[in-house]
Amino acid sequence: MALSDTTCRSAKPSRTTRKLSDGGGLQLWVQPNGGRLWRLAYRYCGKQKLLSLGIYPTITLSNARTQREQARLLLANGVDPSQAKKDARAEQTASENTFRNIAAEYLTHQRQNQRASATMVKLEWLLDFVYPKLGDKRMTEIRPLEVLEILRKIEARGRYETARRVRSTIGTVFRFAIASGRAETDPTFSLQGVLAKPPLNHRAAITEPKAFGALLRAIEGFDGQPTTRAALKLMALLFPRPGELRAAEWSEFDLDAATWTIPAHRTKMRRKHKIPISRQALKVLTELKSISGNSSLAFPSIRTNHKPISENTLNAALRRLGYAKDEMSAHGFRASASTLLNECREWHADAIERQLAHVESNDVRRAYARGQHWDERVQMMQWWADHLDNLKVVPQIMPMEPKLVPTNAQVSGPA
Repeated sequence: MALSDTTCRSAKPSRTTRKLSDGGGLQLWVQPNGGRLWRLAYRYCGKQKLLSLGIYPTITLSNARTQREQARLLLANGVDPSQAKKDARAEQTASENTFRNIAAEYLTHQRQNQRASATMVKLEWLLDFVYPKLGDKRMTEIRPLEVLEILRKIEARGRYETARRVRSTIGTVFRFAIASGRAETDPTFSLQGVLAKPPLNHRAAITEPKAFGALLRAIEGFDGQPTTRAALKLMALLFPRPGELRAAEWSEFDLDAATWTIPAHRTKMRRKHKIPISRQALKVLTELKSISGNSSLAFPSIRTNHKPISENTLNAALRRLGYAKDEMSAHGFRASASTLLNECREWHADAIERQLAHVESNDVRRAYARGQHWDERVQMMQWWADHLDNLKVVPQIMPMEPKLVPTNAQVSGPA
């Protein structure tokens, strides 16, 4: 007897599953907990099979009958309805697993891991090179040659480093997809070594002591924003990465303990970095706090207390002081400190590297060199600050001894 909507809606559950038939194999299963499920019983290749059609009343009686007729049509054409449903689901999943969709998931994952906002902006910018050609393609359909075509176009514009970073970013998205079972191979793996190497451009830095002393004196006389002058002084004294300094928050500084702890999410290597503060740096910070202490940021923008100074502020200040971009850069303070500290031979190279927050590139050595050299770094940073004070002093030119002019009595000659 055919079912009615009233029968489906009013059917009472029992201790076991009740099966109400609508004919043609269509059944409404009434569960002991009151749930109602549509099932279609049919035979395929001599075997009894069962197809799930959904939950009542989400799937109405009319919807269930339509699905029954569609299944009967498939059977008439020799197609198993259950297999057809699996194939359709796989097709839909594949259509969702496009590079653009997986990349969006990857970006969300990175934000959840508290990646720096500047890093996220760079990732989105790199992915924009990929979307026009590969964005709507399924991950499983993307081949190495298609990736190479994108990279060659970037190289043709002379942007060799960008091409390498785009390749790396594509590979990262693919490995993210592989980990979640939505891709099997990384097409960028076979492209290793095929891209042109970008020319090595060292960031401009002053590494000659007298010239560095002149820079320090120029900073002392900087007549721009006091916060910018303080930032330049701290770049010289503490030599952090510029982005770590300009976005520093007052909560990171312990002026009583004379330490600055940069949280992991703000460091390049995603590791917490602790910096000893010398007496000279402590004086700069104390004066700075009287200027920007009403903000959570140590170096707030002049437009708002909620954003730090821009990434161009320090380089612009150096240009204002008369240093061209090929002479000195904000990042160059790190190279200056590294060079001068290593050349003085007073400090262990590992202590200098730890202060620069560098990570040992040799895997074996990194496994053993885990010390932070903290006590030595405390002494080194105070020595460095004292050394900078000495470099700032203008060398005194000693007056030359006057030449003795011989008198007539002293002149001797032939009679």
